[in-house]
Amino acid sequence: MSESSLIGSVKDILPVLNASESKVKFPDWLSGNLENINTLHAQYGGVLIRGARLHSPTLLASVLENIWQAELLPYRYRSTPRSELKHNVYTATEYNSASIIEQHNENAYSNRFPQVIGFYCMVPSKEGGQTPITDSQLVYETLPSEIRAEFEAKGVTYVRNYNDIDLPWSEVFGSTNKDDVEQFCRENGIDYKWYDDNGLRTTQTLPAVQVHPVTGKKVWFNQAHLFHYSALDEQLREAMLTNYNEEQLPRNAFFGDGSKIDHEVLELIRNTYRRLQIKFDWQRNDLLLLDNLRFSHGREPFNGVRKVLVGMAKPLETSFR
Repeated sequence: MSESSLIGSVKDILPVLNASESKVKFPDWLSGNLENINTLHAQYGGVLIRGARLHSPTLLASVLENIWQAELLPYRYRSTPRSELKHNVYTATEYNSASIIEQHNENAYSNRFPQVIGFYCMVPSKEGGQTPITDSQLVYETLPSEIRAEFEAKGVTYVRNYNDIDLPWSEVFGSTNKDDVEQFCRENGIDYKWYDDNGLRTTQTLPAVQVHPVTGKKVWFNQAHLFHYSALDEQLREAMLTNYNEEQLPRNAFFGDGSKIDHEVLELIRNTYRRLQIKFDWQRNDLLLLDNLRFSHGREPFNGVRKVLVGMAKPLETSFR
């Protein structure tokens, strides 16, 4: 591939390749550019391909598996509502379009997470709807050393209570069978407890920081700032705390030793993500390939129809000590 094909970058962070100028079908264009895409992805942690012209989830799955040379992963133990389409391709999170989804690395609240994630824009929203990204290594290096040290030493415990307020456990675990849920929990180091009203509570302690398997650099990799109830808007937070204690909330986060995480620390983390995040406007047929450890992602509020599809691959596992 010639240097002229590298047409730009997202805030000088990720290379942007243009496939729309080619007269061949995108899978054929991809075959001729695959080596360069993989080289750029390894170097920068991601690539944005414009003009990817994919017209179905099946074709997207085929393209992603060709790029990554790996099967797409099923989205089990999820934390947000989304719909499965075909071949382990899913819709992006289906939260209310007026809501911001803060920066996060996919499945950082789980002991098993994808190393790579791909987003495909079939229909960009008329206004808003960007998927901003943030360099996870830069987040780690920017946070104060004392905050990094405490999180690294203690880890993060994620507490989830499944009820009518948040996602039901049947959707999170992809099964209505309690035996299936219990088996998944045992296999993944998740503590669980059932309640008489068909309720379920799970807890899991995981590292707050990962060492990237390729670069050897530390990356900030947890969702304490999302799971903690301080992430809720003030009105909803007060309503929740009126009806539940902190351990009964639909989701919450503590340090791994059970101690509370200071609200101001969590807000500093959120503000660090916001300050460092990179935004770009989706175009129809954009394909964004990301290293899930090197970059977090989020979603801006939007108006109008927005259709972004997601696929993930290459599972990695972690544990706290």
